[in-house]
Amino acid sequence: MSDVVPFSPETTAAIARARQHTLGDLLHRTARRYPDKLAVVAGERRATFAEFDEAVNRCANSLGSRGLAKGDRLALLSHNSWEFAVLAFATARLGVVLVPVNFMLNAEEIGFILSHSGAKGLVTEDALAVTAEKALAVAGLTGGVRGWIALGGTAASGDWEDVGTWITDGAPDAPQVAVADDDPLRLMYTSGTESRPKGVMLSSKSLTSQYVSCIVDGGMTADDVEVHSLPMYHCAQLDCFFSVDVYLGATSVILPGADAATILATIEAEKVTKLFCPPTVWISLLRHPDFDTRDLSSLRKGYYGAAAMPVEVLRELQGRLPEVRLWNFYGQTEMSPLATILRPEEQLPMAGSAGRASLNVETLVVDDDDNPVPVGEVGEIVHRSPHAALGYYNDEDRTAAAFRNGWFHSGDLGVIDDNGYLAVVDRKKDMIKTGGENVASREVEEALYLLDGVAEVAVFGISHPHWIEAVTAVVVAKPGVELTREQVDAHAREKLAGYKRPKYVVFADALPKNPSGKILKKDLRVEHGNLAAEGS
Repeated sequence: MSDVVPFSPETTAAIARARQHTLGDLLHRTARRYPDKLAVVAGERRATFAEFDEAVNRCANSLGSRGLAKGDRLALLSHNSWEFAVLAFATARLGVVLVPVNFMLNAEEIGFILSHSGAKGLVTEDALAVTAEKALAVAGLTGGVRGWIALGGTAASGDWEDVGTWITDGAPDAPQVAVADDDPLRLMYTSGTESRPKGVMLSSKSLTSQYVSCIVDGGMTADDVEVHSLPMYHCAQLDCFFSVDVYLGATSVILPGADAATILATIEAEKVTKLFCPPTVWISLLRHPDFDTRDLSSLRKGYYGAAAMPVEVLRELQGRLPEVRLWNFYGQTEMSPLATILRPEEQLPMAGSAGRASLNVETLVVDDDDNPVPVGEVGEIVHRSPHAALGYYNDEDRTAAAFRNGWFHSGDLGVIDDNGYLAVVDRKKDMIKTGGENVASREVEEALYLLDGVAEVAVFGISHPHWIEAVTAVVVAKPGVELTREQVDAHAREKLAGYKRPKYVVFADALPKNPSGKILKKDLRVEHGNLAAEGS
């Protein structure tokens, strides 16, 4: 239709606004469909979709009146809360890029994210305020918008404002901001093999296409009642589950953390039908004494990810919760994050598998030249999908490498069988997934190298019954130096977030290497793979 005369700019803009279907629009449309339906339960707060939608408008307008505008970045350092839920949609409605920050990071790590993202504001909670102040100092940020979520009742002070007033005092009408499908709305920092995390840019197109895949292949419906206990700073809880529930009109019960007793009590009290947990949390639920005393009969759908579910645990879950259908979600932040799904009927026959590509995803396994490998051979897992991120913020080189030849390269190694099922067999870049969190071995190594007396160090993951993988370090001391486990632990506490610190430290005279000098971590995993079983 090359002969079509272009419309005027005014008409073109009007058409674009009429067709807009971005993250900020989803809640509003759900509120039109189900205004009086329960949307969010968070502590004592119970908000309908109409109330949630109004809270988002008021918060967005408050942010705008404080100088935040489309394209600006707002960092959020908080446990799960009502305010977190509101900010996730208020920023999107204003076109502001939300930067959720892992609250387990230390001040130096958070400061890097604030600086790298160019954040023009920070929202934190009272329990994290001291760390937040230190992080702002590390980043050299003295101005900007500062918000305080008073989860513990602490009054706002100094440069901080109570976020509660943003939600109640802002104008109630929706801000009129034109947001395009591929305008970035989230900047998610994810660990890689580099010593610093990368900022993954996600757009409405990335997210909403991923929501559709979750809904269709994950069996999600508007009558779901779901507990959200895993951190919402992570895109698995935020974007595979919470935001999908908002899109559908399902009810979300937000908990501040994944405490087993609280989850079990909440399932009973709220008649919860749907629950996502990594295998470590499912294990903690099964082992808790309340598991057999709470009424869990409402639960119908269970989801896991971040690691494969041990077969014995899978069997136990199906035996003790026979009415619950299970799904395994595999992916990563750069895929918003879903890539493949193992469905309920496939759980035991294909135990350990990551399943097959989800609705809007094409997945291959390729060699180092990006040629598809034969069925049954190991290669790198790559994807094509609108789920895929826009790239890494301010990082042309890593973006070009990740998206070379028009495929997103996951960095994971896998095998696809003749029925299209994917098995993840290793992490190409030595990523450790411990308790549902990503830990880059190189980041831990570089931190340990800062300890006086360390000559060499290799960090890797070993199998663990609770953490699935445990961070393990083999340390070689410099000649004439004696290092102790206590010294390594103390140093790690200063330099690393808790989940990144080695759970096992082994001292050795040398590290195994190949002729080119590369450390053979595969040999170390074999040699030290029984540390958890031995109780070392």
